[in-house]
Formats: sequence, C-alpha cells, structure tokens
Amino acid sequence: MLRYLFFSIAAAITFSSCVNTKRATNFNNIQNAVFTDQQIEPTIQKTDQLSIIVSSPNPEATEVFNKPNQSVISSSSGNGVSSITTGYLVDEQGNFVFPLVGKVHAEGLTLKQLADTLAYTLSSKKLLVDPIVNIRLMNFKVTVLGEVNRPTVVYATNGRLSLLEALGMAGDLTMFSERDKILLIRVEDGKKITQRLDLTSPNFVSTSPYYYLKNNDVVYVETNKSKIGSTTTIRQTLPAILSGLSFLAIIIDRLTR
Repeated sequence: MLRYLFFSIAAAITFSSCVNTKRATNFNNIQNAVFTDQQIEPTIQKTDQLSIIVSSPNPEATEVFNKPNQSVISSSSGNGVSSITTGYLVDEQGNFVFPLVGKVHAEGLTLKQLADTLAYTLSSKKLLVDPIVNIRLMNFKVTVLGEVNRPTVVYATNGRLSLLEALGMAGDLTMFSERDKILLIRVEDGKKITQRLDLTSPNFVSTSPYYYLKNNDVVYVETNKSKIGSTTTIRQTLPAILSGLSFLAIIIDRLTR
C-alpha cells in the first residue's frame, strides 16, 4: 500500500510538469525559403562610445587621431582591476571632439556615414592624404533576463546583433520559457517602447522588424504557467504529503510488530 502511494505521488508530480512540445520549439511549420534581410543599419546615439581608427600613408601623422583609442581607464572593484578603453564619447548634444578638426556632430549618422564624413574632412583640410577611417561602437550591449540558461549582458562591437544570437549567447531558452511572449524593452527617441515577440511563429524570421536588436535593448523571457503551477503545487502539497507518509509509516510499523 505504501509503495503504491509513492508511485501515485511520483506520477502526479511528473504529469503536472509536462510541457506542450509545440510551445517548447521555435518557428513551428516554417518552410524552406529565402527572405530579404530587413536589418536597418544602427545610427549613433547620445552617450555612445566610438572607436575611431584612422590610417594613411603617413602613420606618424595619424597617431594623434588614434590616441583616444589607446587611452585606458583602470578601476578597482570586488572582482579585481578592470580596464576600459575610452575612445570618443558622444555628448548629450550628439557631438564629440576630434583632434585638429574640432566638434563633430555624430548623432543620427550611421557608422559608415560618419567614417565618410571624417575621411572627407581630413582630406579637405589637408590634414592627411588618402585617409581611411574605420569606426566601431564600443558600448553596444543587450541585456537578456528571465527564463534563459545564463542571464547575461551581450556585447557586439560591430553593432549588429539578432535576437537569436543574443539568446544563444545567454545559453538559449529553457524548456519552461514562454516562447510566444518574449518581452523586448527599448529606449528610442527618449521614449520607452515595449514589444511582445513570438518565436513560435515562422513570420518572426521573415517579417519582424525586431529580428535585429538595438543598443541597450532589454530582452525578458517569461516563465510559462506549467512551471509556475507545478512549482506552486509541489511547494504547497509536499509538506503535507511527507507528513502523511511519515504518519502512515508509523502506523504500519506499529501494526506489523
């Protein structure tokens, strides 16, 4: 009788935590196809940190422009000493100061547009001959929280990061994630935008404007009801079950003596 009771309890717990397989997979019923890449190149925003590398036939003349990329700030914390490369910081007016050029407006430009602008300015002012300018975002990051295996902050210096890449770097979704209700939080033009994303839909790959993430996006993955329900049920009933089993074991022990 005691053995039967144990098996019944185990079966109840197992079935209460089952997950629908369709809700545990992404892109259900997606077919073979070729989609046009919908990515829009990110634009530079206020407080962005830029790595600007200038090269030309005269390396000595370019040194002054590359110095900020070599400047390092060290800070001490509980985890030891960390070093941060300063680069060029875009201020609250959307500008930054470039050596021998002065104030440069960067907000709203793509990295390529700013690189072309700087190369033209350096050449037209006869500061360099045939300059080549390469720019990268140093502070492009996305925060991934919730029902993932490794909640983390993901960095992408090339300014290009898809939602799938961010989730992969966070260890992928767990089996208890709400794949059709992923919350994206974004700050754009001074406004906070929230958007629910459905990874179970094949349309997410083909048409979603949120396939690619933007700087400072926050991705939150909710826990599904099956995990919440099973966890709550087990926590509420397990103490009572164990107490009952202990009491039953004492009675059986007394009766069999």
